Amino acid sequence: MAAKSTLIQSLTLADLDAVMEIERLSFPTPWPRANFEEEMARTWARMEILREAVSGRPLAFADYWLVADEIHILNIATHPEARRQGHGARLLKHILQLAKQASYKSVELEVRRSNEAAQGLYRRFGFVEVGMRPRYYEDNDEDALVMSLKLRS
Repeated sequence: MAAKSTLIQSLTLADLDAVMEIERLSFPTPWPRANFEEEMARTWARMEILREAVSGRPLAFADYWLVADEIHILNIATHPEARRQGHGARLLKHILQLAKQASYKSVELEVRRSNEAAQGLYRRFGFVEVGMRPRYYEDNDEDALVMSLKLRS
């Protein structure tokens, strides 16, 4: 079966219900809608949605910040029905291409210690663990691994 064609676009208010559903199904403590609205208003934040090209169905989203000479990824999430199809990797590749084209020096993120699937994705793209934030996640006091990808200038 051929992979469906997808598009990555800037998030709009019309996409928020779909993003909220992905968020709710993906995280033990989902962000409230107001957090996403605030992110959309920040000049340094980028929120993008990956959708099926033909149907327009939202499949995944990314939220990241452009901070000085680095990109900080806050969130990449895929709808459970669309997981294991490369959508998270497609969004990550998109972010890394932007970073390289705009001459950012690094891409940084935090990931739950228990989220081995996400860690595997990041490692496949060259991220390495550079630190740990103890009890970073308030819902269960889980540690966050800090991962970084240094980019060539």
